[in-house]
Amino acid sequence: MQHLNRAVDEVRRSEMRRLSRSERTPFKRCRFLLLKNPWNLTPDQKERLSHLVRLNAPIVRAYYLKEAFQLFWNYRQPGRAEKHLDKCMSAAMRSRLDPFKSFVRMLRAHLPGVLAWTKLRVSNGALEGMNNKIKLVSHRSFGFRSVANFTAAIYHCCARLPLPAEG
Repeated sequence: MQHLNRAVDEVRRSEMRRLSRSERTPFKRCRFLLLKNPWNLTPDQKERLSHLVRLNAPIVRAYYLKEAFQLFWNYRQPGRAEKHLDKCMSAAMRSRLDPFKSFVRMLRAHLPGVLAWTKLRVSNGALEGMNNKIKLVSHRSFGFRSVANFTAAIYHCCARLPLPAEG
């Protein structure tokens, strides 16, 4: 999703550079409107988004592609999820939006791992959070004299568990 949102933002930025000052007006301050999930939009934001959709600009195409890709997370059957991704990837390749073409190339390189989501439903978000906490512990102390001290600090900060018994 991060790469997909980055592609949407790149399209928005390139279009803003290309448009004249008067053409830019409806698209001003719409970055987070385009990146936000539709179910998290306020009524005011929904109305503004519906106004943008009527303009049929490349920015809107990028938004629709993002929303189509996002439906993948609801699939539970790998075969259907793969068909959906194939449709989305071919639509993105035909969209004439370079950031989306590079996103599709990256997605194709990692397709087996992405499709594994439908079977496992496991994210590495918790692991990434734990790694960041461990880095923070290490940085805060500017190093430890022993591995045991470092391990104790990790246990104390991350899990708030008693240290394992030495044995």
